[in-house]
Amino acid sequence: MTYQPAKISNDLSTLPQLPGWVTSGRAETLETVAFRSGAALTVLDQLISDPRHGVPLKLLANRLALSAAVATSKLEGRLVREVDIRDAYHLTPPGEARGPDGDLLAFWREAVRLRLNGPGEIADLIGPDRAEDVAGWLDAGQDRARTHGPLAGCVAVLRAVLETDDRGERVACLLSDVVLARALNWKVVLPVTAQRLTKAALRDLTAEGQRAELAVQARILESIEAVIRLARDLARRAEALRTVAPKLRAKGSDAAVELFLTEDAVLPAWMLSPRIRGTTIPMTDRAARRFCDRLVELGVARELTGRPTFRLYGIAP
Repeated sequence: MTYQPAKISNDLSTLPQLPGWVTSGRAETLETVAFRSGAALTVLDQLISDPRHGVPLKLLANRLALSAAVATSKLEGRLVREVDIRDAYHLTPPGEARGPDGDLLAFWREAVRLRLNGPGEIADLIGPDRAEDVAGWLDAGQDRARTHGPLAGCVAVLRAVLETDDRGERVACLLSDVVLARALNWKVVLPVTAQRLTKAALRDLTAEGQRAELAVQARILESIEAVIRLARDLARRAEALRTVAPKLRAKGSDAAVELFLTEDAVLPAWMLSPRIRGTTIPMTDRAARRFCDRLVELGVARELTGRPTFRLYGIAP
């Protein structure tokens, strides 16, 4: 039986969205950024906190982890493509060294799984020898967030880390994301900060005053706006995937669909076969490949690599 590709609805009117004055305004002062960021963060908070909006939160977090890995790679002076970072992580057999690119993505994927009420986990990810520093940096950021708003808190922790270690970009961005999540009482860390930052902006932050802070806050605001667009689009794509799920006949298809709603990239040979990850449901290698190809036929997934072998699949963009 042949199915028509799923129709992706263009109607996003039921989802919270940014007012036009947020995206059309200019970041002229810290006050205007604070005002606009308040509106943007309210929309993002609504999207990720209310399950009725259908945003696949784990998928959103994993996709942001990948883009944060690409962004921090540039901040650290390496120009690595998204596809190379993704391959380094997903195609390295368990137990083998992933290399710096795969390790960078592993860092951000672990970051989105942190428990925000467990400071020990944050220190363990960064390095147990930095536990005292981490506590001090977070306190500085959170104090500033309480008095001047979330983005001011993000900038405070960025500056505090980089003044101590001018090569600590990934740590600084992670702790900024932790400050943002705590300020908004989120249960998950979303890698927002790194997405639009540049090395020059961070260098200026430790050398200049208010002007540099304005530039960094404006870039974080741009990133928040991009995350809102991504969250809305993933909600739409996830709904399309859920709509076609009843048409899938493969054993374990429901569990496999849930994996696609969680993981940014799915490798059939390891994540669906011989058992669907996170379950005891068996699936042969051939059935796993056929299942992924069927999702592509239905228009709700795409193959990410363009290769004939070692293929990766993800929810359609």
